[in-house]
Amino acid sequence: MIAGSEIGGESDRSLWHLLLKLKKAVQRYYFDHNATTPVSREVLEAMLPVMTEVFGNPSSIHHYGQAARAKLDDARRHVAKMLNCSDGEIVFTSGGTESDNLAILGIGGHVITTTIEHPAVLASAGQLSVTEVPVGGSGIVDPAAIRAAIRSDTKLISVMHVNNELGTIQPVEEIGRIAREAGVAFHSDGIQAAGKVPIDVRAINADIYAISGHKIYAPKGTGALFIRKGLNLRPQMHGGSHESRQRAGTQNVAGAVALGAAAQWINQHASAEWPGLAQLRDRLEQGILKRVGDTHVNAVGSARTPNVTNIRFDGIDSEALLIALDLRGFAVSAGSACSSGKQDPSPVLLAIGLTREQAKSSIRFSLGRSNDLAQVEALIDAVAESVAHLRKLAPAYA
Repeated sequence: MIAGSEIGGESDRSLWHLLLKLKKAVQRYYFDHNATTPVSREVLEAMLPVMTEVFGNPSSIHHYGQAARAKLDDARRHVAKMLNCSDGEIVFTSGGTESDNLAILGIGGHVITTTIEHPAVLASAGQLSVTEVPVGGSGIVDPAAIRAAIRSDTKLISVMHVNNELGTIQPVEEIGRIAREAGVAFHSDGIQAAGKVPIDVRAINADIYAISGHKIYAPKGTGALFIRKGLNLRPQMHGGSHESRQRAGTQNVAGAVALGAAAQWINQHASAEWPGLAQLRDRLEQGILKRVGDTHVNAVGSARTPNVTNIRFDGIDSEALLIALDLRGFAVSAGSACSSGKQDPSPVLLAIGLTREQAKSSIRFSLGRSNDLAQVEALIDAVAESVAHLRKLAPAYA
């Protein structure tokens, strides 16, 4: 973006200021919940008193320390219930990236993963011996391909529960069985699954399972890792004996309480929320496909979370469409927020067989609690008008 002082003429500066005013005046709607979520009222109410009143170190034995420990234990119970595991199997971390790093590097050895994993998984596995199993146009990995990749030195299989860009739900139950039969540890990145699908780490035979707070209406900088009882990971942070000796460092009690409150809300309310989100997602897809020609839903027909759709617009550059929608007040995404700012197309979309041009013409819409039907209808209008305008400016499309 060019700053106003760097634009040449007076008329250019006036236009710049006019655009800024228009952006400030427009009504804004958020459709990028897979990138991050706002902190919910329930989470904030649970977290704030801990930041000011329960300030003790949970490792201290005096009153203040034990008050903090009680809050930490309570939060651990809520997270454990969300994942269907015991309290002692939850390790609090600083977020999804740390959780995935600890899971993968903590096991070591030969790792089997897929080509559509989050960078936190791929970058960690890339420091070890790794086999990346390809994924077809469905956006779902074939468990038979995972089985075929197992070697005598394989120590870990890491397959995400839900893909962050497509919303596709991976066959983790079957993959977990394959891992258990082979005597190999199974890790699943559940960061986009939490709050969107039921999670039962026992049912999927997970040995390690990662979640992140800021994807489920808790603050950034807090997360958790389920580590099956009896499995000891090699710590990646060294110091004290915190978190069952798996993760050194004084715990972020307020962050853990926030994550626990978010998990408690999911335990009580999320399943009732999912059908409504699915209806909104379906209406968004149907409206866009009806109003805008030459559009395609990526990974259509595959099992997906109820809140995500990834749509390809022929002849459109996704960055131009993102800007056009932002000017109209709608926040959407072209892919993983961890890859934003890159000019390259999404590796996930390339991995499912899209060309570079197709990948760079795709937009992810991810819905959340703040969205309603009126917002969805307004978004459909904005997409239709923006695409029509952009296509007029692209002679190659015509």
